[in-house]
Amino acid sequence: MTAFVTSLRGQLILLIMAALAAAQLVSLWLFVDERAMAVHMALGLETAGRAANIARLIEEAPPELHDSILRAASSPLVQFSLTDAPRVDHTGHHAGGVVEGTIRGMLPDREDRQIRVELHEFSPDMLPLEGIPRTMAEMYRAMMRDQISAVEMQLSIALAGGQWLNVDTRFHNPPLQWPWLSFVSFGLTAALILVTVVWFLLTGLTRPLRRLSRAADRFGRGEEVEELAATGPTEVRDLTEAFNRMRDRLTRYVADRTRLLGALGHDLRSPLTGLRVRAELVEDDETREHLIETIEEMQEMVDSTLSFAKGVATREPSVEVPLGDFTAEIADELSRAGNSIAVTVEDNRLVTVRPMLLKRALRNVIENACRYGARAEVTVTRAGADAEIRVRDHGPGIPEDMLDAVFDPFVRLETSRSRETGGTGLGLSIARTVIQSHGGDIVLENASEGGLCATITIPATLADA
Repeated sequence: MTAFVTSLRGQLILLIMAALAAAQLVSLWLFVDERAMAVHMALGLETAGRAANIARLIEEAPPELHDSILRAASSPLVQFSLTDAPRVDHTGHHAGGVVEGTIRGMLPDREDRQIRVELHEFSPDMLPLEGIPRTMAEMYRAMMRDQISAVEMQLSIALAGGQWLNVDTRFHNPPLQWPWLSFVSFGLTAALILVTVVWFLLTGLTRPLRRLSRAADRFGRGEEVEELAATGPTEVRDLTEAFNRMRDRLTRYVADRTRLLGALGHDLRSPLTGLRVRAELVEDDETREHLIETIEEMQEMVDSTLSFAKGVATREPSVEVPLGDFTAEIADELSRAGNSIAVTVEDNRLVTVRPMLLKRALRNVIENACRYGARAEVTVTRAGADAEIRVRDHGPGIPEDMLDAVFDPFVRLETSRSRETGGTGLGLSIARTVIQSHGGDIVLENASEGGLCATITIPATLADA
C-alpha cells in the first residue's frame, strides 16, 4: 500500500479521486439548497393561494360566520385572524413580490387592494397555540422536538369592509437528506473511470519514466545502455532526450580518456624499453642495477595506470551470480596461492555484476588483507536491503586520517604498505572505482579488536529479492 501511495500513478489516482469527491460534495450541497428553496417557494405560493381564497370567502360570507371560517382555516403552521389594523405595519416587502402577485392574481376585483408581505426566520417555540385544537397542538409540539429551523411569512390583506386579514405561516426547512443513490452512483462512476480509463492512461504515462529509471540505474552501474526512444508526454520526451544526450557525452568522455591513457602508456613503453637496453650496457654494477630498478618501477606504474583506466571504462556484459559462491571462488583461488583466508557465507543472494571487474576488485581487497594482516576473514551477508561483503585482517590497521585517502590513486602508506611490500597505490583505487561502477561502495574502518575491516556493499536493486 505504501508503494502505491508513494508512486506517481498512485498519487495521481488519489488526486483525481479527491477532486471527484469534492465536486460530488459541492453538487450535493447545491442540490440540497435548491431543494429547500423549491420547497419554500411551493409552500409560499400554496399559502398565498389559500389566503386569497379565505379573503374572498370572508368578504362574501356574513359576519357571524367569520370566526368559524378562521378557526376552520387555521392550523399549527398557518393562522388566520381579522383585525382593524394590519399586523404587517409597513409597506416595504422583503422577498414578497411573488407572493403578492399571486394573491392579486386571485383577487382581481380590486387593483388598489393593499397587500403586505414580510418574511423572516423564527424560533419554533414562538408560534402561539392558543385557540388551536388540543390534538393539532400536540402534533405540532411532537414535530418541533427536533427544533427544525423555519421561516415565517406574515401577510396582511385589506378586506372590503375595512378590516385586515392577517396570515401567520411557518415554512420548516426540510431536514438534510443525503441521496444515497447519488453516493452509490458516484462510487460506481469513480471506479469505472479510475480502473478502466485512468489506470491505463497513467500506466502509459509512467511506463516511460520506469524505463528511464531502469536505464539510468544500469548506466550508473557501467552497463551498456542503448538509446531510449522518446515516448510519452512532452516533458517525459524531453527528459528521455536529455538522458540520451548525457549518456552519449559520458560515453565519449570515458572512451576519450581511455584512449588517451592507452596511447600514453603505449608511447611510454617504447622509451622505457630503450632505456632498459641502454641500462644493460652500463659497466658499473651498482649504477646498472639502480637504473634497471628505476625503469622497472616506471614500467609498473605505466601498467598500473592502464589497468586503472580499464577499470573505469570496461564495458563487460553484466550477469547474475550468487554473491556468496562468487566470493568463495575468489578466496579459494587466493588460498591455493598460499594465502590464509576464511570465508563465511550467511546470504547467497543473486546480484547483477560484471564478473571479471568485480573479481579484480575483490582480489585487490582480499590480497591487501592477506599481505598486510597475515590472514583474511571474509563474510558475505545482508545488511537491510543491501548485499554486503566484510573483509577483515589482523594487521596494524590504518591511521584514522588516512582511511579515505588510501583510495586516491598512487597513495601509499610508508610504514607497512610501502612499495617494498608490493603495490603502486592503485589497488584500492581500482577496487573502489569498480565497486562504485556497480552502484555500491567500499568503506574502511579499524576494528575495535585490532586490524582493518573493509565493508563492500551492493544496492538491493541489483539483487533478486
